[in-house]
Amino acid sequence: MKEIYRLSDLRSWKKSAKQPVRLGVFGDPVAHSLSPQMQNAALKQSKIDMQYGRFQVASGELSEAVELCRKHDFVGLNLTVPHKVAALELVDDLDPEARQIGAVNTIAIRDGRLVGFNTDSAGFARALRSEFSIDLRDLRVLLLGAGGAARAIAAQCARAQSERLAIAARDVEKAEALVNTVRGSFTGPRVLGPVARLEAVPWSESALRSQLEHTDLVVNATPIGLQPNDAEVLPVTLLQPHLFVFDTVYAAHPTRLVKNAREAGARAIDGLPMLLQQGARAFEIWFQGEAPIEVMRQALESASR
Repeated sequence: MKEIYRLSDLRSWKKSAKQPVRLGVFGDPVAHSLSPQMQNAALKQSKIDMQYGRFQVASGELSEAVELCRKHDFVGLNLTVPHKVAALELVDDLDPEARQIGAVNTIAIRDGRLVGFNTDSAGFARALRSEFSIDLRDLRVLLLGAGGAARAIAAQCARAQSERLAIAARDVEKAEALVNTVRGSFTGPRVLGPVARLEAVPWSESALRSQLEHTDLVVNATPIGLQPNDAEVLPVTLLQPHLFVFDTVYAAHPTRLVKNAREAGARAIDGLPMLLQQGARAFEIWFQGEAPIEVMRQALESASR
């Protein structure tokens, strides 16, 4: 099995016993993804004779790549940056949760039909409970980003009736659009103080500083931090010891946001727990059975060292 496949590989795809790849993750970039280690460990444990690979797929290649996977009898796919929203238009059927969120991160191929799901939402909630032992219902949340992952997290905050949700994005119009999709779930006046229960805010130091005074949980749902030279998400000077910080980005070493949060005395985790939980849910969707989550956890921990 190759480390990374490309669209050209799918165009000349040949099934063989030596290359039984029938699952994969599409992304751009995708080399950092630890999904293959996790899912291949689950497949081996479950005695399922197939493999899961990485596919470097650019935005303009997504439609053709997905159709080729249908043609080549793949079982399913995961989608990461930048494909989660674009995939909505490529599937034949949408799970109700994926339709509500407006993003797809998992595709199951059933009888030749593409069925879109979103496991980010459940993965986020499960990771939050397992790592921080806290419940979204009690929290004031500052969500950074308005893309596919942010949509799933905002939907989960709405479902849990979080105390408060503020969404910040560099494109404030996208933040406002995301706010509007969950507005109906934040009608009750549960917050004491001079702040709205739900709002979109600009991504500026002064605006974020003000928001953090009314925040318990910070979630980075942008890809910032994925590349070594990326800009800082939040500086140490803005972070405070009372915060929980959840960075959906993961890397071989703690992300800069996680480092900054810990330096400020806050509790912080990266995206590995969420990757585990959403990956387990995807496995359950593909094979309609329980995922060997402890085996998947061990594989992730080993791969991330």
